[in-house]
Amino acid sequence: MEILSDTWIDLFGLSGLLNPFALLIGAYLGWRADSPQKLWIAGFAAAALSLILEAAVGMLQLPQPISQDAGALAMFPFRFAGGAVAGSLAFWMRRRRNQT
Repeated sequence: MEILSDTWIDLFGLSGLLNPFALLIGAYLGWRADSPQKLWIAGFAAAALSLILEAAVGMLQLPQPISQDAGALAMFPFRFAGGAVAGSLAFWMRRRRNQT
């Protein structure tokens, strides 16, 4: 049985798909969205802003809260997917709350 490499573990873990910054940004933008078509924008913004935030922390030479092995180009689609899912869940929860 073959085990995933460290890069794939990073992409599916806290550096990529489950990145807390991307999930928070995606959830906030999904909560504020007024139509489901804007969830794509929430996912894209979550991926882009989380990578910009990570680059800014690196430029300031602060300690990185999450270590990673993959590059920004590899992490973008995973963060996009995580942010879009978080945005969708927040959008759905807001709609359910407003219906009651």
